[in-house]
Amino acid sequence: MDKPLDPINLDESDRYFAEDVKHHSGVDFNRCLFCRSCGNGCPFDRAMDYPPFAVLRMVQYGMRQKVLGCATIWVCVSCHTCSSQCPMSIDIPAIMHTLCSMALEEHVAPGAPDILDFHLEALRSIEKHGRTHKLGIMLRHKLLTGKWFKDVDVGLKMLAKRKLDLLPSRVQGMEEIARLFTRDWKTYMP
Repeated sequence: MDKPLDPINLDESDRYFAEDVKHHSGVDFNRCLFCRSCGNGCPFDRAMDYPPFAVLRMVQYGMRQKVLGCATIWVCVSCHTCSSQCPMSIDIPAIMHTLCSMALEEHVAPGAPDILDFHLEALRSIEKHGRTHKLGIMLRHKLLTGKWFKDVDVGLKMLAKRKLDLLPSRVQGMEEIARLFTRDWKTYMP
């Protein structure tokens, strides 16, 4: 079931927000039919506070602070299920990525607790190994948050299905990976 949106206060709307998002993402989301296909196809919809189509609508209404502070933009894993379901082929993950970048630039706290720390741990793993080492990411994230037993059942299931490597593996060509990271990327936080 969709979560209801709060009433829109036009006095608080940012009339340039939609143009900013469109310019930075390169995506024309005004073609959205609001058919809800993106939300119906999203495997992470239940973890989001608003479905993807609602975020697009809030962007159109200029609800900058609500959008940049919502959990949806951080929960999106860019799997492109929404885009493949969209009859207008809108690149919704590109919009979500743009909104995350804008939230970081404007120092808006992420709407999902501990999610930025999780993203940073994934990036650290990629920087160190050239790919993600899921077990290492999970352990470091648990160390940071102190929530050792939260989701332990998921970790055990992944281990049983051999979805978690105990030791990290490195890709060849780490010099190419190193070029992806700027020197100060670790300090780019809200």
